[in-house]
Amino acid sequence: MSDSISVQTSTEDIYELHFGYDLRAELEEFVQHYGSAKAFLMVDAFVLKHHRTHFEKALKSHFKELHIFEVPRGEQAKNIEIYKQAVDFVLNEGAERGTPLIAIGGGVTGDLSGFVAATVLRGLPLIHIPTTLLAMVDSSIGGKTGINHHTGKNLVGSFYQPAAVFADVKYLETLPEKEWVNGLSEVLKYGMIHSPEILEQVNTLIKENTFVDGKSWLPLIQQSAKIKVEIVAEDVLEAGKRAFLNFGHTFAHVIEKQGDYKLYSHGEAVYAGMIAAVHASNSLGANIDLSNLMQFKPLYKLNLNEVKASPEELVYLMKTDKKVKDEQIQLILLKELSSPYVYKVSDTGFVQRAWEHTLNIFT
Repeated sequence: MSDSISVQTSTEDIYELHFGYDLRAELEEFVQHYGSAKAFLMVDAFVLKHHRTHFEKALKSHFKELHIFEVPRGEQAKNIEIYKQAVDFVLNEGAERGTPLIAIGGGVTGDLSGFVAATVLRGLPLIHIPTTLLAMVDSSIGGKTGINHHTGKNLVGSFYQPAAVFADVKYLETLPEKEWVNGLSEVLKYGMIHSPEILEQVNTLIKENTFVDGKSWLPLIQQSAKIKVEIVAEDVLEAGKRAFLNFGHTFAHVIEKQGDYKLYSHGEAVYAGMIAAVHASNSLGANIDLSNLMQFKPLYKLNLNEVKASPEELVYLMKTDKKVKDEQIQLILLKELSSPYVYKVSDTGFVQRAWEHTLNIFT
């Protein structure tokens, strides 16, 4: 059994997000409407090792041929070379426009697979099977796809909506604690920008069951996903309100790049980035209690000693972010909890101080 949320955007047909434990029956039923005898699977290496029989059984009931491309682990897999390898694989194996591409993995796999699906033959049907907390509550929803460039994160990509998303929490059973924490940052983000009660719900879950039982996290996963769906449905191409989902991310992308996309995970960087964003918000007159985030600091084994750039240099690096307009940094800040806004930075002094504050916390 599963619960579902409908997603309707201004540019695409309605599709469903399915949530539950062991969604093989729902997946098997969904793929029946594809006329293709083959399907392409882009699968995270860890997931392929631990869950291959789980997804293959459902898909082999309909598809005679499953062509599997193994996606290397880590953010560094989101590069032009891996993208090219995947495109070559799909085309060499005879993809047609009706051949579905199924992304099975976390945010890296979803972003990379989505970009392949968006660009091969001008669009292949895309199905997301997110296998991490982060992907279930954030990256599999909303149609963002892309890869990194040496000048910054996610600078090459497109908007491309999936045909369906199957968030099967059975995959969370083998998720390492670090990956739970990685995804937790995006959940906390929803608490900061939309629903503060989420922060207390996370606290309760951690005390009762520290990253073990995916079923107990289902209500919070669905709540988080619903928040993103509501925002994305209103602003699919990130022209307005959707920018609020980038709270902490402009800082985070610089941190990730400082670690060469290897040293710091996306979730760790977002957590530090949100702390910087709260400091920046308070510098401009807000009065937000930083303990809303700091109470979770023991979960994050984050040390920013390897960030060698000065606060001034870090501010300069923020200007490579996608959200920069007319060379002006645009930050998502808070007037108060659940009240985000876009701030165009003219005087960078308070941003430098936010960097200094954050580096002090994590060194």
